[in-house]
Parts: sequence; structure tokens; C-alpha cells
Amino acid sequence: MTRKRRTNNRGLYRSRQGLIFGVCRGIAEYFDFSVTWTRFLAIFLLLVTGIWPVAGLYFIAALIMRPEPVIPIHSEDEQEFYDSYTHSRYRAVQRLKHRFQKLERRIRRMEDFVTSKEFDWEQRLNS
Repeated sequence: MTRKRRTNNRGLYRSRQGLIFGVCRGIAEYFDFSVTWTRFLAIFLLLVTGIWPVAGLYFIAALIMRPEPVIPIHSEDEQEFYDSYTHSRYRAVQRLKHRFQKLERRIRRMEDFVTSKEFDWEQRLNS
């Protein structure tokens, strides 16, 4: 199995394809390490230091790290929207609502222009 190289290395995310919460895979992808060696190191630390300290840190990391985006992020706008959504879903919904309201106004202006009498006369004169 070949390792896929991440095109967008902007943040540390929990992987959606991980075994247990995707923490090890997320760390491995962020630092471009082998997932196997990252998991081996986590298990080794779990056995050497005791179960509770490393398991506690692992679950804290799972709570703190944001999940990896479902759709890959390609631009700054997409990154900004994803960050706003993970921090405040209400604010992200308000941004989307505002954007669609602006789009609806533009479409209404175009419809008004196309259905106006001036547009009809221009079409008749140009044809």
C-alpha cells in the first residue's frame, strides 16, 4: 500500500480512516511519518509508562484535535470556512445564509432585466 502525500498540510487533524479516533494516523500524516511506526511508538509508550498516562493523553488529543475535512481543502476561503465551522457552526451557517441571499438578489436583478421591455426591444433590434 502506498502512502498518499497530503496536498494541504495546514493543520493537525484526526484522520477519518484511523483505527481508534484517528490520532496516530493524523499525527503520522501531519509529520509525514509511517503510520505503523507511529502506532508502534504509541503502544511502546503505553507499555513503558503505564496505561493511564498515555491513554489519558491519547483521549485528550482525540478531544482537542479537529477531525479531518471530508472534502479536501484547496483554497484559503475553504480553509477559513472549515475553521469557522469547527469553531462556531452558527456563524458558519450565517455566512452561508448571507452568501445565498446575495446570490438570490443577483439572480432576481438578472431576471428583472431579462423580463423587462427594454431587453425585449434590444433583442428585436439586434436580430
